[in-house]
Amino acid sequence: MNDLPEKLAIAVASGKLIESAKGNIDALLGGASSALPINSVKELVEQENFAELNDRFFKTLAFGTGGLRGRTIGRNVTNTEQGASGPNDRPEFPCIGTATMNYYNVSRAVRGLIAYVKTFKGEGGKPSLAFAHDTRHFSKNFADFCARICGDLGCDAYVFEGPRSTPQLSFAVRQLRCDGGVVITASHNPAHDCGFKAYFNDGGQIVEPHASAIIKEVNAITSERYDPVSDDDRGEVKTLGEDFDKEYIELLKTLLLQPDLLEKSPVKIVFTNLHGTGGHINVPMLRGLGFDVLTVPEQDIQDGRFPTVDSPNPENGPALAMAIKLADQANADLVVGTDPDADRMGVAVRDTEGKMVLLTGNQIGSLMAWYRLKACFDLGWLTNSNRTRGVLVKTFVTTELQSAIANSFGVSVVDTLTGFKYIAAKLKKYEDAIPADKKGDYRSLSQEQTRKLRLEFSRFFVFGGEESYGYLGSDAVRDKDANGATLMFAEVAAYAKSVGKTLTGLLDDLFTEFGYFLEIGKALTMEGADGAAKIQELASSYANNPPEEIDGSEVTRFRDFFSQDIYDQEGDLLPKEKMLFFDLADGRSFAVRPSGTEPKIKFYLFGKASAGGDLVANKQEVAKSLTTLWEWIEEDAKSR
Repeated sequence: MNDLPEKLAIAVASGKLIESAKGNIDALLGGASSALPINSVKELVEQENFAELNDRFFKTLAFGTGGLRGRTIGRNVTNTEQGASGPNDRPEFPCIGTATMNYYNVSRAVRGLIAYVKTFKGEGGKPSLAFAHDTRHFSKNFADFCARICGDLGCDAYVFEGPRSTPQLSFAVRQLRCDGGVVITASHNPAHDCGFKAYFNDGGQIVEPHASAIIKEVNAITSERYDPVSDDDRGEVKTLGEDFDKEYIELLKTLLLQPDLLEKSPVKIVFTNLHGTGGHINVPMLRGLGFDVLTVPEQDIQDGRFPTVDSPNPENGPALAMAIKLADQANADLVVGTDPDADRMGVAVRDTEGKMVLLTGNQIGSLMAWYRLKACFDLGWLTNSNRTRGVLVKTFVTTELQSAIANSFGVSVVDTLTGFKYIAAKLKKYEDAIPADKKGDYRSLSQEQTRKLRLEFSRFFVFGGEESYGYLGSDAVRDKDANGATLMFAEVAAYAKSVGKTLTGLLDDLFTEFGYFLEIGKALTMEGADGAAKIQELASSYANNPPEEIDGSEVTRFRDFFSQDIYDQEGDLLPKEKMLFFDLADGRSFAVRPSGTEPKIKFYLFGKASAGGDLVANKQEVAKSLTTLWEWIEEDAKSR
């Protein structure tokens, strides 16, 4: 150990170890409460594996669009980390590093959150936090670890008895009146990742000004060591189980707008939770409502290795392959898949020829948005006199088809930045706009009661979503909810069946009425310290040197969401975000955004054709135009 500082200094001098990595190594080792990090770093230094050290220590994790997220299993697992586990098993200890998910970073994150909620709450009593975890490696360990720290620091903790979804954590924060919450998950990321997704007292993910304040608290913590409070001041750790699941299911059932459709047009569903949490709520809920539900036995198993898929992401076709095969065998109408923490939902549906086809997140959301708006008017909730109170909330990078749909109903559309926390922030704004003497304890009211209040005094949130397979149909949960989305989409399927249409046929009806819209998502992946630098360099080059012509078409509008002041449709100034938007003279457009949670720079391509004309020809022409646009962008990116 004595020569470790010298070896690190030599590695920096020779260019093998970046300066920031050495600084972070020094900080971590200086605050270490065990020999584990020291031995792990020493092992990598002795191997001269400085590339691994750079990747683990080039930065400290910071809150992005989904909190903390990073590797919990390194590319090169040290013997120290492997510990007593077998060579093919999960390591005994998580990956050591300031840029990775481990007890050091989780400790700093939860202690920073506790410190902030204590300050925010003031003398208003003992604070409380809720904790959930998915099925990933170390998820349960981290959740239990956080709850123990809560108790040590005089904060009550509610912990789910087993793996639960992200939206159920949001529901718990609101239902239990917690001061915040955390779900340990990395959503749809690869099996080697884990994350820490933080929520505030409204049930939404952390946004400003709280985010910066929490980061300040976290950054002030440099050691794993802390002093527990006295026994008299300790917090209590409470378990949430089956009874709380029932409360959540009862809320989800209120999302059904026309329950009689389920009897008139029964839908047969194949559901897969991709080894995650989604089946715990969805399967009993759907069966209890009368749906015929089959599951994929091999994928029912909750397993953080996600052994039957390359990626546990329901937006990827291969992830749903086993479910589609079962659907063909059983002649099911619909395939539904949810990611490990059940906040994203992907589907496959039968087309007019009876073949199972995948829908994009934009198409899924557009079908639900149209149906729910139609049903709200059919039920008399929305009328000509109050339609301006209705609102659909989406992100800037979500299809404009949803805007066209909402406009046709005379309902407002609001675009937000990427990240469902911004949709949740709108819901908080709408709730806060209701006079206090009218709403009382808003969270104790029924959905019917809150709807009437929103229609009279504020905005009635009909539906919200983003292109990345996240959807929400109620303001009682403040994050995207694949459990609710599964039920909402199953109702759309029942509606289509009741009018003798396939879901693809129903979608084509929307394209015929509103115009054909096509969106393509692309990404360039650049991992590790070098990759992060390249992503920022590429993003900066677009901002500093934006093209004036793209793929033969003039750029008619350029928006830089980081340097320009941009306001949404309600006149609210948007937070600064590193996203750029290019609109072209021929109607195409694209956005560029470095991911906040993944080692990627993302590109969102948009094409459209006016209503009318030959729909088949329009589809082919728009698809071709986006193909050439992406080819141009790829070549341009290489030159930058």
